[in-house]
Amino acid sequence: MTDDREALIASWKRTRGHLDAARAHLMHRPGIDLSTTREFLEHNELGLAFDCMAHLADDLGLPHGFWQHMHRAAQEMRLYSDEPHMPHRKASASCLRHLAAASGRE
Repeated sequence: MTDDREALIASWKRTRGHLDAARAHLMHRPGIDLSTTREFLEHNELGLAFDCMAHLADDLGLPHGFWQHMHRAAQEMRLYSDEPHMPHRKASASCLRHLAAASGRE
């Protein structure tokens, strides 16, 4: 296995760990269906899982820890961009906004 491939797999594992930790904050909340997120994670569609969780969490007032994990996942996937047509731009902007608000509350 090449070094690039090993680095990519390690990055996926770190990202998956952050998304799983963030997802744990959403579990057992009434009215939250995580089946789509689970499917994305099972198929290694990490960006789509990120988008889905950011959308689900948008109005839940989740703790800083949730948004920290989402932020770390976004950083690992290099989702932060000023490009207007970048995939995941809306979800990553939402993540930054919530991260700032959550850190201000705590």
